[in-house]
Amino acid sequence: MNMVTDWFRRTFSDAQVVLLVAVLLIVILMITLFGNMLAPAIAAMVIAFLLDGPIDWFTRRGARPMVSFLSVYIGFILIALIVLLAVIPPLVRQIAQFINDTPAMVDSVQRALLALQDRFPDLIAEDQVRSWFANIGNEFANIGPQILQYFSAGVTGAITLVVYMVLVPVMVFFFLKDKEAILSWIANFLPQDRTLLEQVWREVIERAGDYARGKVYEILIVGIVSFIVFQAIGIPYATLLAVATGLSVVIPYFGAAVVTFPVALVAYFHWGPTSEMLVAVVAYLIIQALDGNLLAPLLFSEVVKLHPNAIILAILVFGGLWGLWGVFFAIPLATVANAVIRAWRARTAAQDTAVAA
Repeated sequence: MNMVTDWFRRTFSDAQVVLLVAVLLIVILMITLFGNMLAPAIAAMVIAFLLDGPIDWFTRRGARPMVSFLSVYIGFILIALIVLLAVIPPLVRQIAQFINDTPAMVDSVQRALLALQDRFPDLIAEDQVRSWFANIGNEFANIGPQILQYFSAGVTGAITLVVYMVLVPVMVFFFLKDKEAILSWIANFLPQDRTLLEQVWREVIERAGDYARGKVYEILIVGIVSFIVFQAIGIPYATLLAVATGLSVVIPYFGAAVVTFPVALVAYFHWGPTSEMLVAVVAYLIIQALDGNLLAPLLFSEVVKLHPNAIILAILVFGGLWGLWGVFFAIPLATVANAVIRAWRARTAAQDTAVAA
């Protein structure tokens, strides 16, 4: 007990550590308690944070800051309009169609497994096959309307649409334009001596920021390439499957494996056990292999150094806390935690060395 008390007293006697912990607690409490109310502001801050990298890139290459800012912001508006007008409508239609076709897809797979059971009765039992697929189709039929209702009411409803399509771009504009003034205003509430906090902030900006921006680029590249490939192959639900393939990179390792099932299911339902189905599945696997072995290393290189188990745990923890945003930012948040721990340990080691001297 004395050991814990001594550690606690020694650690929190340092004003830098207390400041760092206080700032982290305030941020976590604000997101937890007011996250729903501040959702447009949080979304705008996240987007501004992601766009800040391209602005700096143009500025470092000689462009004027205002020209860099306007170029990147206009590009963001154009991409948002393309997504809203060209991606969302077919995506909603294909989600509805996919949900309606799911029972038939599941039934076709069940028939194929029962035929396999007839040929190889010792491999799998008929009762086992029927128990696997007994209620899958009905479950999808029940979940489907709920998904569409949430999608239409929660995202494209009139009030939410106005808020997110008008308020968020306006807030992004001012977050980018007045970034320095906003950061200076926040700094006025902090002590002058904030070395530890600034050290953590710099590492977060360098590593977590680069990772988040790289992940957005990866989603866009993989999604666009997948859409082109799926359209060329002629597989149904090309937009839906391309979006799913792009989003699969958010969760390393697991995401690619999960999306393999709907791609194979749609290909089997459309073509049956033919060479066309094999081509579709192989094309998807090639896209994932190129992403994992070529695109991701080029985008991220040594940006984030985390053990695979640490990545999985971060996805589970932050995804459970903050849903989709938590999943997307799991690795940047894990990087923040790693930066805090390393800075804390370095500070403690320096104090111990000073005391020993």
